[in-house]
Amino acid sequence: MTGIKDLNEWDCPLTLLAKEDTKKWYQKPKLRCLYFVVFFATFTANWASGFDSAVMNSVQELDSWIKYFDNPVRERLGLIMALYSLGALCSVPFVPVLSQRYGRRTSIRLACYIMCLGAGLQAGARNLPMFLAARWILGFGVPFALNNAATLVAELAHPNDRPTIMSFLPPSWSVGAIIAAGVVFATSSSSSSMKASDWSWRLPSALQALPSVLQLVAIHFCPESPRWLLSKDRVRDAFGVLSEYHDEGIRGNEFVRIEYAQIESTLAEEKKRNKSTFVWGDVFRDAPMRKRFALAALIGFFTQWSGNALLSFYTGKILHIVGINNPRTVQMIIFGWTCWGLVAGTSVATFISPRYPRRTMFLMGTVGTGLVYIVWTVASSKAETGSPKAVIPVLVFMFLYTPFYVLGWGSLTYTYLSELFPYHQRSQGIAVQQLTVRIASFLGLYLNPIALFKIGWKYYIVYCVWIAVEALTVYFFFPETKDRTLEELAFMWEGDAVWSKIRERMDEVMAVQLHDLGPIPEEQDNDLERVTNERVVNDTTP
Repeated sequence: MTGIKDLNEWDCPLTLLAKEDTKKWYQKPKLRCLYFVVFFATFTANWASGFDSAVMNSVQELDSWIKYFDNPVRERLGLIMALYSLGALCSVPFVPVLSQRYGRRTSIRLACYIMCLGAGLQAGARNLPMFLAARWILGFGVPFALNNAATLVAELAHPNDRPTIMSFLPPSWSVGAIIAAGVVFATSSSSSSMKASDWSWRLPSALQALPSVLQLVAIHFCPESPRWLLSKDRVRDAFGVLSEYHDEGIRGNEFVRIEYAQIESTLAEEKKRNKSTFVWGDVFRDAPMRKRFALAALIGFFTQWSGNALLSFYTGKILHIVGINNPRTVQMIIFGWTCWGLVAGTSVATFISPRYPRRTMFLMGTVGTGLVYIVWTVASSKAETGSPKAVIPVLVFMFLYTPFYVLGWGSLTYTYLSELFPYHQRSQGIAVQQLTVRIASFLGLYLNPIALFKIGWKYYIVYCVWIAVEALTVYFFFPETKDRTLEELAFMWEGDAVWSKIRERMDEVMAVQLHDLGPIPEEQDNDLERVTNERVVNDTTP
């Protein structure tokens, strides 16, 4: 599956114009301000997810937590961990409904309220059932936050910056994870007055609300998605957002006009093709749409079953297998690995992942994680025989795993999903991905401690085989989507006839804009001729 053709003026008018803009985002004051707000309004959703993972990964090693909940192991420990994903599973069907009806910002606000409630209940848990309820509530809120954060970033970012900015979204998980791991490490320190008290785990649980509080404040200052505004016929508001933040580049005024025309024309074509008024009605509409949702489901499963969940939640159990049992040493390794995740993730997301073809990055990352697991499996088997030297490769390859994972699944997930789906199905596509993420996570979190307890390092062989299946799936079924705007990719499987209709409508919309908004500057006039036939159609104006 290649997915796209070579760049040309007919298929990619906005992409070609964007490539001519040599000004960087930090040289554009309004765009710089937008990205600052977007950072806190959307990335904090992943901070919250990372915070939760690190808290639950770390508290398993705290004597106070173990004693308070009567030493949960195997099935009980798996249930505590998996209820977070079960809560998320219950909320996923409702996420696109609220997102499409009330907008990205309102849905994010709802998520923040839910997750603050969950953090408060977890911090104040008096017994195991109350703790389990808190886990479910936290999980219920996170898909609302992650889904709408990803779509809002994709739909607000300038086309030149979208791949890079969205590549930062998954690695930002490490920010919350580092804070949480650091807090638990501090509260469990021998010099801490909290070490023997319940506050060694209650305080980190309470601080889980911090990312959601930051997000709740920041979303107030963040603009709504221009695509959502346009879908609700708020054309002046949509054009206003694009004009405010996307017109600072070379020939910026022309760029905004073409961008608006492309979005409006694509949305109009989407509305014609959407046969169902039910949000989920188009999942099985036709073969291209079924391909998209099938890929979204696979991506969700692959992001959780590439071995990362084992490291994120059961690092302590993995270290025990190779003979590292000192609680303080375990906490130091968890904290160090979490910090490394941020360094490796941001480096890969900045300099590598968005710069190269998506398929190449997914393949390199998947093959790399598979090789790491093979070496890790062999080293762990040696450690079981009593070889002290085997501990070193286990630790080394635990850290090597991170950059390989980030190459594909850890940085490009939301970038790729936003490029696969047209606007009206984008929220549903990410919701399907979240659905399979939670199914895979629930299964993994419940089964991982049981399998580790019963068969130890031999369980890693399952991941070695599964990762090989992932690599083959990527090679044969994943299309390429690099170097296109969202609208230029919206109908990549529907054929040239659909795109021809969109291009014709673009010409009409552009002509209306020129007529209604006045002529563009003279130096832009010649360039504009290539994207409009100068026809005046007096129907829709921004």
